[in-house]
This record gives sequence, structure tokens and C-alpha cells, in this order.
Amino acid sequence: MPRDRLHLGLMLALTFSTGIADAVGFLGLDRVFTGNMTGNVVILGMGVAGADDLPVVGPLLAFVTFLAGAGLGGLVLRADDVGWSGRTTACFGAVGAVLVALTVLLGVHDTDMPHGIQLTVTGMLAGAMGLQAAAARHLAVKEITTVVVTSAITGLAMDSRLVGGHGRHVGRRVAAIVLLGAGAGVGAALLQIHLALGVAVSAVIALAVTVVGHLRGRETA
Repeated sequence: MPRDRLHLGLMLALTFSTGIADAVGFLGLDRVFTGNMTGNVVILGMGVAGADDLPVVGPLLAFVTFLAGAGLGGLVLRADDVGWSGRTTACFGAVGAVLVALTVLLGVHDTDMPHGIQLTVTGMLAGAMGLQAAAARHLAVKEITTVVVTSAITGLAMDSRLVGGHGRHVGRRVAAIVLLGAGAGVGAALLQIHLALGVAVSAVIALAVTVVGHLRGRETA
């Protein structure tokens, strides 16, 4: 498989995983997005205004830790050329490791979770998503950030042949949109069984992406 197609497939898998993580955050952690920071900024703004008892601390914490995770990714990867490297493996591997740790933590605390534990999970999950987003950006797969699809939706409409556009990247844009939504649906379903299950599935996906990328991401041409 050509390297670019492999990277695209891996980042689409992480997009699906992010949908699961966001479902866990929004439905299981008091209406907080852990990957979609646009949603958090909106919730935070409305929460500060006192609208409908929306949370403030959770979205703010997620925003700050996402920034920290993305900043760490930038620090680690800045010296590398675009593409998969040992440092890329380390970043995605760290994301998987954090998700495994959170799976264990949530396995102990499901119902009646103490607020401090809830905030800890929120912060760690958002930090992992920030690191993932930075590593995905370093791979530079066009149209795929793994954490948001607003740009993909915009590009899909603007570049459509229906409005005289070139019509390129339709498949990957549609795939990203569908996979993020599908991941959210799967995450919501898994929450009905146990809060830890969604994070566990995201952990498996992140670790699988890490292993496949490390073994094949630099070898294919």
C-alpha cells in the first residue's frame, strides 16, 4: 500500500476513535468535548453566561489540557521532517498509553464518579487528543485532522462540482465526516454498558495505529 494511502487510513481510524472519545466526554463527563475544541469554546461561552446550567470548569480544563498536549506534540516533532518517524510513534504510543490508563481508572469508577476523578479523566483525555491532533498534523494528511470535520464539510461544499469546483478529496472528506459521526454513535452505545468501554476501544485503535504506522509508515512508498 502506498505510504500516503496508509497514512490516510490510519488517520481516518483515529477520526473514528475521536468520535468515541467525544461521546464519552459529552455524555459521560458532564457535557465536555475532549477532541472538538470548537464545541468546548461554545459551551464555555454559554456556560460563563449562565445558560441552562452548562459546565464551565470541565470545558475550560479540556481546552487548557488539549493545548498542552498539542504543544507537547509540537515540541517533540518540530525537529522532524513531515512524515512518520520514531517520534511520531512515541506520540501516538503515548496517546494509547494514556487511554489505557484511563480505561483502568474508569473501570474502577463508573457510577457515582467523584468530581475530582471526573475532572482528571477529562483533562487527561483532552490532553491525549491534543497530542494526537499535533501528531496527525505533522503527518500532513490533506483534509484529515482526526479531531474536527468543519474544514472537511466546508471544503466538500465549496469544491463540489455542483458549484463548479474541482471535486477533489471528496472520498476522504466524506469518510472523515461519516467516521466521526459513527464513532460518536458507537461511543454512545458503549456508554450504555460501561463508561470505560468507549475509552478502551479508543485505546485499542490508537495502539493499533501506532504499531501499524511504526512498522509500515516509513517503509511503504
